[in-house]
Order: sequence, then structure tokens, then C-alpha cells
Amino acid sequence: MEITFKKADKTDVELIHNLAEQIFPVTYSEIITPEQNDFMMDWMYSVPNLQKQMDEGHTYYLAYADGVPVGYVSVEQDGPDVFHLQKIYVLPSYQKHHLGRHLFEKAIAHIKEVHPAPCRMVLNVNRNNTRALGFYEYMGMKKISEGDFDIGNGFFMNDYIMGLDI
Repeated sequence: MEITFKKADKTDVELIHNLAEQIFPVTYSEIITPEQNDFMMDWMYSVPNLQKQMDEGHTYYLAYADGVPVGYVSVEQDGPDVFHLQKIYVLPSYQKHHLGRHLFEKAIAHIKEVHPAPCRMVLNVNRNNTRALGFYEYMGMKKISEGDFDIGNGFFMNDYIMGLDI
């Protein structure tokens, strides 16, 4: 399987939205309610909100397997020496093929390219998402704190914040 990447731009927001519609509900089906899923899909993945994220400095990369779009990663600078890994998702049918690792490494390569000095990459991960927690720990990330974040409409993200010095 040949893995390639494309730095996304605003012409790719429909594709990111479509991938999210296939990935996000499956990923969180046993973790959040369908109502919270719908709210978060609109909040994070509506086409206007994806465009706004890009305007605000989120950098997206799309992953392709043999020319087929299969996942994405998003990184945002969150301080002088801090970058936030905002999103990293792979289509369920392509999971277990190391694409998550490739996307994670792509995020780190991007950070090193735009910020060669030592810095930290952080991310939020749902405390009940044991698969993701295991993946991030395998990739070298450590839990540094946790929080319950009010995202609106009575919904919360109950997350660990993990970090990796790069």
C-alpha cells in the first residue's frame, strides 16, 4: 500500500467533512450520545467551521492509500512553543494498517518544519477512548492533566491532555 499526503486547503474541506462523517460517529459510538455526536460533528466538521479553522491557523494533511483518501490530521500552534494536535482520524476499514502512525509522524514533521526549536505537542483525548489512549502512549505521549470541557448545549468533553516534547 502506497501512503501519500497532501497538505489540505479550503478546496479540501468537503473531503474532510465527508471523511469525518464516516469516521467520527463510528469512533465515538460507544463513548458519547448520538445527540452529542451530532453537535460535535456540526461544531468541528461542518464545511463553514472547517474553513474557519483553516483561517484560524489549523493545518490539515490528508492521507491517501493507493490514491484513495483515508484519513486526516490537523495541527494548530497554541503558544510560542506549543502545538495542539487537534484531530487525527483514519477510516475504520483502513485502521490497523499503521496509517495513524504515519499521520502522527506527519504532524511532528510539520511542527519541526515550522518550528525547528524544541517544543511540545499536546492533544486532548476522551478518557474513555481506550484505543486512542493506547495508541498515543505507544507513540510516546504522556498524560499531563485531565479536564471536563464545556463545549455547549450541555455537552462536555471529558479528556486527558497528553504531551510529547519534540
